Amino acid sequence: MRRVNGLATTLSRAVTTGAPAAAAQRRLAQAAVFSTFSSSNNSQGFAQSIADRFSKASPSVAGGVAGFSAAATSLAQEAHAKEPVQSQKFLPKDVVLYQYEACPFCNKIKAFLDYYNIPYKVVEVNPINKKEIKWSDYKKVPILTVDGDQMVDSSDIIDKLFQKIHPDNSAPKSEEEEKWRGWVDNHLVHVLSPNIYRSASEALESFDYITTHGNFSFTERLVAKYAGAAAMYFVSKKLKKRHNITDERASLYEAAETWVDALKGRQYLGGSKPNLADLAVFGVLRPIRHLKSGRDMVEHTRIGEWYSRMENSVGEPCRIKE
Repeated sequence: MRRVNGLATTLSRAVTTGAPAAAAQRRLAQAAVFSTFSSSNNSQGFAQSIADRFSKASPSVAGGVAGFSAAATSLAQEAHAKEPVQSQKFLPKDVVLYQYEACPFCNKIKAFLDYYNIPYKVVEVNPINKKEIKWSDYKKVPILTVDGDQMVDSSDIIDKLFQKIHPDNSAPKSEEEEKWRGWVDNHLVHVLSPNIYRSASEALESFDYITTHGNFSFTERLVAKYAGAAAMYFVSKKLKKRHNITDERASLYEAAETWVDALKGRQYLGGSKPNLADLAVFGVLRPIRHLKSGRDMVEHTRIGEWYSRMENSVGEPCRIKE
């Protein structure tokens, strides 16, 4: 831990001339952990304890496939699998997602919205002051507002949106679908952090992505990238122990293979088109796809074909650029 504090302090001093307030630094360190675990209550407590430990010791610590199938096949799959919104049943005028760009739970929601062709705006929350969500009593992301109504918790948000899109669907939830949605929230997301922060170079690559897409000032970006990457490199080792992970890549590959086995030869878990479990797995994997961990996953497991089909099915983002 002393090495963590010393390294983070050195890096922070190298990139900024004035140390931000201790509270702001603590929130930044906390946000680095929350980018993976922002919707998990158990993980939130762990992230808070890590952030507190780091802030007390050192206030400087900040917290598918490349190729596609043949063109005709890809187009046919996309046309068959893509779900248009039922125009007379759910036509929201204003959908806004408050998020961290790298948060897997936020990306679950974006995959759902993209698949159902629901246009949405994105508000990137600054993890230091969270000023963008000061209006809400709920202080975690994701938060989704639909025509002014607030929704929280990624799985609950998706359930409510699905019901709005399919109001006449009274069929009981599929046990298989719910099992794998739970697997995403309780297992898959916990495998990601030890992988994307596995080495110093991978931690820097990940924080370069986070800070490039996140809502940071220039100084915050530098502090977050270097001090945050250093901190999370060591924190990821604790996450490995917490979740009984001995080999990061082996656990990621095993998760990918477990998912492919669950498909049982089907194009999607949902059969001929993705269901909510497909969208959840795709959503949490999409941010890491072009990081080294994601490239390795596609290269060394059988998940690439399914991921490519999902890319085609989900299609282009429906995010409204402002």
